[in-house]
Amino acid sequence: MEKLIDNIIKQINKKVNTKPSVAVILGSGLGSFVSQIKNRVEIAYSSLKGMPVSTVAGHSGKFIFGEIEGKSIVAMQGRIHLYEGYTAKQVTLPIYLFKKLGVKSLVVTNASGGVNELYKAGDLMVICDQINLTGQNPLVAGATIDYGVKFIDMMDAYNKEYIKLLNDIGKKHNLELKNGTYLQLLGPSYETPAEVKMARIIGADAVGMSTAVEVIAAAQAGLKTAGISVVSNMAVGITDEKISHEKVLKVMKQTEQKFSLLLLEFIKKLKK
Repeated sequence: MEKLIDNIIKQINKKVNTKPSVAVILGSGLGSFVSQIKNRVEIAYSSLKGMPVSTVAGHSGKFIFGEIEGKSIVAMQGRIHLYEGYTAKQVTLPIYLFKKLGVKSLVVTNASGGVNELYKAGDLMVICDQINLTGQNPLVAGATIDYGVKFIDMMDAYNKEYIKLLNDIGKKHNLELKNGTYLQLLGPSYETPAEVKMARIIGADAVGMSTAVEVIAAAQAGLKTAGISVVSNMAVGITDEKISHEKVLKVMKQTEQKFSLLLLEFIKKLKK
């Protein structure tokens, strides 16, 4: 797998000459953030031999290289999911690409279902911790790239300084951020009412189909990680309204302004 990553990096370097310090993975319906990136160079996943491609609506499937406030950045406009048939190692391949490209800070974002009954659709949640119930882990049978530690400490998987920084930005701009725990299930089916009840009992505030396995890989690779979840709907059992991917994307569209503000201000304040 490491040889594959090196080969993909060679292909990227033929298209763009940059060493990004910040990487952002944009979740469902959040791809419009790339308009904030200056001097953009777009590279479709499909143009890179060996790179998994995104097959889901709302995930364009591109790397966007460029700058924000003088900081070199790479964004994934659409991620790869386990439920598309990929392995945990394939899903987390971009994490190791980022590491080898020189990235120090990672921001993971997603759309989620609200499990906490105090939440509402459209809320922004700073991810402080996670629960991985996919049954998969990218470190099984050895990490994609061995950085010398086999059993990874997940205590600070979401960097505490970054959590504080996001909340400080929220207070400054009156964004009323939530802070909570994100739970990843495999998908692609949405959760049953019983599964939502279980998620709440074991401590989750929001649930979705991505992110947790990526953050495990990021912790192993030594990337400082921040997480932002957009509550696109309240989970079943809390509301009687049926969920659809189209409804999720509609809510994400409505929240993109405050999401973009939070993410842009966060990147601005990161140390170079």
